[in-house]
Amino acid sequence: MDSGKQVTAQLMLTVGTAVIGSLQFGYNTGVINAPQKIIEMFINETWYERYQEPITKTSLTSIWSLAVAIFSVGGIFGSFSVGLFVNRFGRRNSMLMANVLAFISAALMGCSKAASSWETLIAGRFVIGLYSGLSTGFVPMYVGEVAPTNLRGALGTLHQLGIVVGILMAQVFGMEALMGNPTMWPYLLGFTLLPAIAQCILLPFCPESPRYLLINKNEESKAKTVLKKLRGTTDVSADMQEMKEESRQMMREKTVTIAELFRSPLYRQPIFIAIVLQLSQQLSGINAVFYYSTRIFAKAGVAQPVYATIGAGVVNTAFTVVSLFVVERVGRRSLHLLGLMGMAFSAVLMTIALALLEKLPWMSYVSIVAIFGFVAFFEIGPGPIPWFIVAELFSQGPRPSAFAVAGFSNWTANFIVGMGFQYIEELCGPYVFVIFTIFLLGFFVFTFFKVPETKGRTFDEISNAFRQSAGSDAQKHLPEELNSLGADSQL
Repeated sequence: MDSGKQVTAQLMLTVGTAVIGSLQFGYNTGVINAPQKIIEMFINETWYERYQEPITKTSLTSIWSLAVAIFSVGGIFGSFSVGLFVNRFGRRNSMLMANVLAFISAALMGCSKAASSWETLIAGRFVIGLYSGLSTGFVPMYVGEVAPTNLRGALGTLHQLGIVVGILMAQVFGMEALMGNPTMWPYLLGFTLLPAIAQCILLPFCPESPRYLLINKNEESKAKTVLKKLRGTTDVSADMQEMKEESRQMMREKTVTIAELFRSPLYRQPIFIAIVLQLSQQLSGINAVFYYSTRIFAKAGVAQPVYATIGAGVVNTAFTVVSLFVVERVGRRSLHLLGLMGMAFSAVLMTIALALLEKLPWMSYVSIVAIFGFVAFFEIGPGPIPWFIVAELFSQGPRPSAFAVAGFSNWTANFIVGMGFQYIEELCGPYVFVIFTIFLLGFFVFTFFKVPETKGRTFDEISNAFRQSAGSDAQKHLPEELNSLGADSQL
């Protein structure tokens, strides 16, 4: 399978273009953070213009929290719609079509100030959330399907790299000297227009997923041509053989609906793992840090909190690159365990630093180190791994439904954290990260006992392992009619 080891220009163009969708997701996650005060002023002024009285603190908090969290609501709807697109239009065309949403949201958010309407801003955030929800399904699926087996982990990490570069761009552009000021903030939010244009120009030069062409469309010669381009070689027999094997396996499985993922003993274990891994990403507390980092640093007494936030963004990006280089050597499971444990330690350190801040002012430096550590360990494991491991845990048949469920779990948890963190922080004060520490330790235990290592294994080998364990479980626990299902699946 030497042909698979080569990183060709076509492969990099294909993956790089897809990852623009991840960059958009990251940018719109981080963009709302730095200009919070300015957008709150805009909401206040608009309210005053309309009602001739200043806005109450409760109303302002509600409108602001809605503007932050509506992004995740859009994401929930978008992620749940992934399967509707990818099987009907293909992976590449689905990404192309989704850019319509990016254009609409850029127009809505960019014009919100001119229209004196915070409702327009909220609507734009919802639409870009829809786009991002679709992207979190399309991008890892497409990248997983075009990548050779031995590079799948490294290239899968690029989705997360796109996200963190997007967050960093949002933090830098959000500086007061650039676009985080009363005149420029609509352009800061409308910036999503530019990556969308770039992706629309580049996608026509990228091929459709060879797996989709062969397995879903039964177009063998097209799939072969695409593979030759992607692998940079004429001998793609090993890849074709692997896909045909997967295709034969699929013929024995009918199209898998979301309900069947939970009903069938074949998919129950991998879908449960996929959901818990997505929750381990969101309930780790990372979005609490991203959404509210400027506020956390200000509370910790940092003189220029926005620079500390950008510093966190740089650490974020650097450690995603580290993960990119080590994921194929160390393996997914080991990195995820290391990341979870490191984050738990950093969360404890952050809690101690924030609790002692009044008595010991130098603790503000410890809190910065703790946040940087928290972010670094996140990018080593819980950041990149849950996204691309979903593609690895499922064969072609159930993959779109699995991505819809995984994305839905991720975005729902994202919404809960985005909406609830401010209120929980007011209740718990510096001890808010204790809650996340408990979650992190729980996810560590789950990963240790339940998550298999997928490094270097083909999609078929991975789903076979689940098939065998489902088959043996069926023999042990399930009634006669499911016994026959377990036996059939092992034919």
